[in-house]
Formats: sequence, structure tokens, C-alpha cells
Amino acid sequence: MSTVKARLRQAVYLVLRTGFRALPLSEGQRDRLRGRFLDKHADWVPPPPRGRVDSTAGGQPYRPLQRADEPAIGHVPYRAEALPETLPATLVAFYLPQFHPIAQNDAWWGKGFTEWRNVTRALPQFEGHVQPRLPADLGFYDLRNPQVMRDQAALAREYGIGAFCFYYYWFSGTTLLETPLRQWLADDSIDFPFCLCWANENWARRWDGRSEDILIGQQHSAEDDIAFIAHIADYLRDRRALKVDGKPMLLVYRPHLLPDARATGERWRKWCRDNDVGEIHLAYVQGFERPDPRDIGFDAAVEFPPNMSNPRSLTAEQYLINPAFEGDVRDWRELAAEIAARPLPEYPLYPGVNPGWDNEARRSGRGRVYLHASPRGYRDWLSTTIHKRLAPVSASQKLVFINAWNEWAEGAVLEPDVRLGHAYLEATREALHTPTAAGAPVRPCVVIHAWYLDILAELLAELQRSALHWRIIITTTADKRDGVAKAVAQAGLTAQIEVFPNHGRDILPFLHVAERLYQEGEQVVLKLHTKRSTHRQDGEEWRRELTGRLLDADRATRLFEAFVADPTLGLIAPEGHVQPLDYYWGANERNVGALLSQIGLPAADISKDTFVAGSMFWVRLSALRPLLDTHLVPSSFDLEAGQVDGTQAHALERVISLVVSHAGAHTRTAAEVLGLPFEDGQPYQYARKG
Repeated sequence: MSTVKARLRQAVYLVLRTGFRALPLSEGQRDRLRGRFLDKHADWVPPPPRGRVDSTAGGQPYRPLQRADEPAIGHVPYRAEALPETLPATLVAFYLPQFHPIAQNDAWWGKGFTEWRNVTRALPQFEGHVQPRLPADLGFYDLRNPQVMRDQAALAREYGIGAFCFYYYWFSGTTLLETPLRQWLADDSIDFPFCLCWANENWARRWDGRSEDILIGQQHSAEDDIAFIAHIADYLRDRRALKVDGKPMLLVYRPHLLPDARATGERWRKWCRDNDVGEIHLAYVQGFERPDPRDIGFDAAVEFPPNMSNPRSLTAEQYLINPAFEGDVRDWRELAAEIAARPLPEYPLYPGVNPGWDNEARRSGRGRVYLHASPRGYRDWLSTTIHKRLAPVSASQKLVFINAWNEWAEGAVLEPDVRLGHAYLEATREALHTPTAAGAPVRPCVVIHAWYLDILAELLAELQRSALHWRIIITTTADKRDGVAKAVAQAGLTAQIEVFPNHGRDILPFLHVAERLYQEGEQVVLKLHTKRSTHRQDGEEWRRELTGRLLDADRATRLFEAFVADPTLGLIAPEGHVQPLDYYWGANERNVGALLSQIGLPAADISKDTFVAGSMFWVRLSALRPLLDTHLVPSSFDLEAGQVDGTQAHALERVISLVVSHAGAHTRTAAEVLGLPFEDGQPYQYARKG
């Protein structure tokens, strides 16, 4: 197709879309018409915007590529914890059985193909793009081994998943990927509920179910309806079949692909009544359509995010690693917030949640990526769904579907991965607990990064002089640990000593500790470090000014109490050290821009925005959540080489106050909090603008 013709069609599409949105249609009508149009005219849709290509770096990534097999900040190991005595809802996780070779996939994709081949070939397309995503505890499993599904079921149950919903592939008498499900059915020792979701679309080479380049197609008919229900009857009769009001549940992925969904449902119901199955509970997945299920003879619908939602595009904000990337990048946080806030419709709907989405592994260079998913964001979405959206629903109907347990090639995974471990499973378990009311006691924490031990002794003495009862955490390197312990003992204090490599200065260790403290429920932290700044003659004066304005005995208690009194206070900076963002901007601008994109913050306005020079401050940990939820990896921090500027640590120093503002909190100087006069119009003494 010529470029001119393509652009004309795209222009027509935009006009048609505007008119279409103005039509007075129900959701179901709108979805059906949209789907029919896109099935025939997908090439009319304008391509997504292009990301940024950094011409100053010759189109290459500005920072080194990161390892894919590296635990990130926020990695959670396996741990055994109790679930609520009574679960508030049944969590049903969609389950993909394509992790074993079959003859058809051998023919279509090459000998030995499984979904793992897609997963491991994925490459990051832009800076901060987490690919490939690799499995941890369960490994690159082969579902022909029955022990795998036993282990999966045990892990799912331990973390609060109540059932699996297996995708089921039936094509007019031919089934694909059924061997693991038959093994499950035959193994009564797997004491875990399940249901089936018939993926009743064509299997196409594009992996999206649309009609072109079909590998194996559907032939829907009345005869096929009966053959299908008879074939799956053993699953419906099984004692472990997931039931709603005593009826085994069956899902259909795309009911509008059936010639007459109501007639199909009636045939299935009659056959089940006549063949010792009894009544069934029939639901459909809202992946492409959203009709009232009762209008098509079904009992309920199932939400299926990220489908049926359209958060804003972030593509243009990304710094491309692959200049030819043609994919679409969206904001997962908007997806989660929008769906979590939806009121349930009048018809029966089982809400859905999603731990993330990125199908780059299936669509090299053209994937749809939902950025800024995080375990805590998923936990909050799931918790809201369970405890608020489902609040008016009867107990027997409290089901939540999770997309998905193991969609590795689509980035929708609860299983442990190398980067975050069991974080998504831990978030699932946390969401099942009733949210606790705010107002827990606040205690002051201090995190000190100790490199110069003589300065550590000074800081510990200052802590003693304050009237506060501190929780003290000291980060240091392995070779300095004994010296730190000796200094703490000599000061007569108790402290937790955390050992880290000499990497990322004071910033990387602080982020590790802040993540843990936030998860433990701590709220307010004073961040200090044994700053010496040996490249400057006034380094000692710089440090003492910073620490004194934050920790002096006549200040510390009042600064801490300001956080208790004002829940919107996010950060207290030492007066005189809040500086314009453009100090040393030349060495940091590119790093800050990429970091803001990775965190999901708008671009900085150097004419207005500021940062805390010296990286010492009081902070409310919840105000750092946008940064913590980014889950940076240690390899994104520069190796130590005595740099005085331009590193990832320096970039992070410059975004802290921006993160706090984005979290909805505000920054004040210590002088402002204390009501002290301070004129801050002089050039900054400790850095030269550049």
C-alpha cells in the first residue's frame, strides 16, 4: 500500500472514530461494531507515536544495558505466612498450558517449540524496558512433568489463589495442549479447584486471534457444540471443578464468534442435565465484547484487563534502544486506577485484575507494553476489588479473576521471577487481608550510610543528644562492618547494620533499606551519610551544615513532630541546600530525563523545579513510593570510580523532590518548619552552576 493511501485511510479512521464515539450505543453494541471493523480494517488504525532516538549517542542507549537475571530493589524471597482464617473472595488465576512441546507447534514454529522460546528471545526496546522476564523458583518447566503442576498448585494455594482457569484449545474435535490438563485430571492428589476457558478463536500466526494467517481454525456448529461439551464433561464432573452455587463453571473466551451463543448455551445446559453433570454456570470473558451476559443466555461475565481499557500512550516519552521499535507503550497505573474505580454493572460480573502486561516476547519490536506495573500497585488494585467493589456481592459470587498465573510471553505473571522473586504472590496474599485503618504510631528512623567511621561517631553522638528514640539502620561495606559495630557499641546505642557493596554511593543502599522499611510499615526516615567531599576544601563545612540543620538537638524533635502533625508533608530539606535543578545540568540532564521516564514522572521544568543538594533530608516513605515502585536494579548504578557528577546516583539525588511532589506530598525547608528566618538568595557555595 502506498504511503499516501495509508495516510488517507488513517485520517478517515480518526474522523470515523470521532463520530463513532458520539453515537448513543450501549457498551455491548459499541464493542461489537468496533471488533467487526478492526477485524477487517486493522491497517486503518494510525501507528502509535515513535519514541525518542538520542542523536547525541548515535542512536545507542546512553546508559549500559542491564542484566535480565538480576534481583531488583524490592525482590521478595519465599516466606511462609498465614492467610486470613476466612478468605474474603475466591481468586481465580488464568493459566496457560503452552509450556511443553506438541507436534503442531513443532510444525508451525520449529522443533521443540514452547512458550519459553518466545520468552527468552525478547529484548528491551527502550531504556527501562524489563525484558526478557525470566522464571525463578519453578524454572523453565515442562508441563509433561506432573510434578510441575503439583508444585504450582501448592504455591498458588499458599499465597491465596483459590483456583486456576485453564485455557482450553478445542478445534472441532482436535485439542491442543491438553496433555497437562488430562494429567491434572488423573492426579487426584492435586487438591486444587479449576475451571476451563474455551479459547474459541482461530489460532493465528500473529498471536492475537485475528483472522489472517490462520494456523488452525474454528468450525462452529450445533454438532460441534455437543462434541465439545461431551469431551470436557470429565472436567465438569471432577470433584475439584470450581463451582458457583454448586454449579461447575465454564468460560467462553469470545462468545460473539459463535453463530448463536444463546443456542450454544442451551445445547450445553441440556446435554449436562441429561448426562449426570447437572446445571452449569456459564460465563464469558470480556476480552473483546461486553454484552449483558443474560442477553446471550449466559450467567455472568468476567473482566479481562488490560483489554477493554485505553490508558494514555507513553511511547513518545521513551528513550529507544531499538530505533525501529514500532510498539505501543501505555500506563498500567491508569489502567489499574480506572478499572478499580468502575462500579459493578447491573448484570453479574466477576471483576478482574492484572499484574502487568508486555507482549514484546510474542511481537518482536511491535509489542504492547504497559509500563509502571508494580507489586504494590497490583496489591492495591486487588485489595480495592475484593474489599470495595465486591462488598455488595453475595458470598457465593465473590470471585476475582487474575490475568494471569503464567502468561510469561505477555508479561502477566504471578509466578516467581528472577527480578522480583515472590513479590506478586506476596502482594496477592496481602490483598486478602482486611485493610488496616491509618493512624499507627509513627517512630523516627534514621538511615546512615557509613564510609568514614570517624564521621559516623559524630553522627551517633548527635543522635544521642536528641530527645528522640531512634530506630537506627547503618549501611556500610563488608570491610567496614566491624568498625561500624565498634562505633555503635562505644556510643551505647543499638543499630541494625546492613552490608552492601561499594556501589551506588549512599543512594543505592538507602533505596534498599527504604523499600524494606516501607514494607514493614515505617513512615518517617532521616537520611544521612558520612559525607566528606574530599574533592572540595570546604567538604567538612558542607557536611556539618547539612547534618546540623536536620539533626541538631534543638531541631530534630520538632522536625519529626511536623511529619506527625501534617500527613501531607513529604520531605524536609536543610535550608540553603534546596537548589535549582540546572546545577551541573549538563552532566545530569540526560540521566535525569531517562530516570523520570522510567519512574513515570513528567519531564522536569528546570526553570521551576529544585533538588536537595547533598542528599540528606527527612522524608515520608510513602512519598518515595513512585521511586520505590520502579524497582531499579543495582546494575543501573555506575561502578565506583571517584566520579563527582553525572552518575545514576547523582541523577537520583536530583529527582527525589520531584518524586515527592508527584506522590501528592510537599517539600519544606527545616527553617520553614521551625519558623526561622532564612534568606536563600545567594549563589550556592558548595557547587558551581554548569
